[in-house]
Amino acid sequence: MVEIVYRYDPDVSINRFQPATGDEACRHLELGNLEFATLLDPNSGHAIDGSWVIPFDLEDVGINNAGGAPKQQPFAVVLGCSDARVPTELIFNRACNEMFVVRVAGNVLGREGLGSIDYAIEHLRDSLRLLVVLGHTQCGAVTAATDAFLKPTSYLGTAGNHPLRSIVNGVFPAVRLAADALMNVYGVEVISQPGYRKALIEASIVMNAAATASMLIPELTAAERERVKVVYGVYNLVTRRVGNPTSEKKIPGGAVHLAEPPVDAQGFVTFGDKLARSREITDLLTAIN
Repeated sequence: MVEIVYRYDPDVSINRFQPATGDEACRHLELGNLEFATLLDPNSGHAIDGSWVIPFDLEDVGINNAGGAPKQQPFAVVLGCSDARVPTELIFNRACNEMFVVRVAGNVLGREGLGSIDYAIEHLRDSLRLLVVLGHTQCGAVTAATDAFLKPTSYLGTAGNHPLRSIVNGVFPAVRLAADALMNVYGVEVISQPGYRKALIEASIVMNAAATASMLIPELTAAERERVKVVYGVYNLVTRRVGNPTSEKKIPGGAVHLAEPPVDAQGFVTFGDKLARSREITDLLTAIN
């Protein structure tokens, strides 16, 4: 049995993590996710029996702060999906006021989401060092976009719902890129593979996160790019690890890895080829169920 506890101890001072660089912030999130992913894994060497404690400061929730509001000082912005199975702070082993989280179905980059990110980059510059786009496996928004791509008539049910349509439309480019990558590697006959739909969905999830991260880079000024690192990752609902199929790190359960996205058309061609040839996607292509 394990208890996950957020704890404030007045006798223990909390040394708030303030990374100096984006690389340092990125590594901190990767280590936090590894701790979370291996929490109940008896073979990990990290498993515990008892309490898993996440320390936090009461001032971050407005208590013991001399009547004033707490100061925002996150070190990372995360654009993630609204899916209830992806609790952002928890999966990275972080407490409140450490991450500025923007969530929308399919981690689609719309005006409101971009405005929120712009606000954080501009007004939280003293602490902010990392911008993360976080997708997740079995994403409903990406599944809807993929099914509409494979069977256009299914899109008719979405067309009349303008808010929902904007989310599906936002994912379409990633689905197209993933479909092209699979076809480039395996030929047109790939669509007859038994697991083509599932492989296309999961490849599109990765492509969507990478493409969104890539689109965010030009939104930053040159000075902001020096200060803030942009990365992406995909949270696996089964292994609880944040990574992606193209990672060079191959370990049991999957590597924990936040990666920098491609930045140009040729980069996405190379990325798509690597994604299509990854073990995770090839296994899905040939799966019967």
